[in-house]
Formats: sequence, C-alpha cells, structure tokens
Amino acid sequence: MLGYDDKRNFYRMMVNSPCEVSLLDNPSATPFAAVCRDISATGMSLEIEQGGIELGTLLDITIDSNNDQIPSLEAKAKVVRCDEADDNACLVGVEISEMK
Repeated sequence: MLGYDDKRNFYRMMVNSPCEVSLLDNPSATPFAAVCRDISATGMSLEIEQGGIELGTLLDITIDSNNDQIPSLEAKAKVVRCDEADDNACLVGVEISEMK
C-alpha cells in the first residue's frame, strides 16, 4: 500500500524561510510574519504565531530573497488546513492559485 507521501503529485521542498502574509479578504488588516516551512508546485505550509485562520481565507504571501540574482516569491493562496502546533502557533496549509 502506498503511504500518504507517495500520493503527492509534487515533492515538497523544505525552506524554513520567514515570510509576510496579508489577508486578501481584508486589505485593511495588518500583514503579519510567518515562517514558510515547505513549498511545492501547488502549495505550501506556513507556521504562524497568531490564532488560527479560517479555511477558505485568501492570502497574499511574500518570501523575500536574500540574493540579488534571485527574485522574491509572491503567491496568492487559499487556506485548506489549519492545525494547532506547539506554543500557540498554527501550521497552515495553503493551495497556491497564482505565483509571481
């Protein structure tokens, strides 16, 4: 029997990079910091320090590049999973709808 990881269409790359998240549903909300734990062609997981985010929430996620030769990543994504982690943090799974 195939394990869950074997059913993925794309492998996830561990990145553990700081990122900035904005709520597209509420542009007046203040952007907040998160850590992008991993990313694939169609999704990513983010660790956030604040309370949970509702499923279906649309996000704008920016990961700044540390290298002038590599552009920063900006993605629009939808929350598909939100699990509580240690120390009041949440692990949020998002599905990428657009990447710049």
